[in-house]
Amino acid sequence: QVQLRESGGALVQAGGSLRVSCELSTVYADDYAVAWFLQAPGNEREGVSCIGWNDGTAYYSDSVKGRFTISRDNAKSSVYLQMNSLQPEDTAMYYCAAETRFPDSKWWSLDAKPYHYWGQGTQVTVSP
Repeated sequence: QVQLRESGGALVQAGGSLRVSCELSTVYADDYAVAWFLQAPGNEREGVSCIGWNDGTAYYSDSVKGRFTISRDNAKSSVYLQMNSLQPEDTAMYYCAAETRFPDSKWWSLDAKPYHYWGQGTQVTVSP
């Protein structure tokens, strides 16, 4: 039903900033909650940030609160993750995911399990 494409990953210096983008292949982007996940080599995929489909409320993992900002532009079918004050521990493959329904009548989730639509990822590397 929808395809996702990430872009914007790069090598950056610690303390720097980067914005990654996720484009959805649908004109109905406002039907989807969209989340960013990261996966470091050998680790499980973990939630970074999510923006709900209903009212655009943003949610963040504790590790990125105050540093990262998620936003969406439904007219462009895109979701963005602005990453500031990047640290080496932020180094990972960043994936975006989209979903329309979640358990327990939720509008969003930072758990990977509910998501059915995933992008291929974009690499973010932060040098010390």
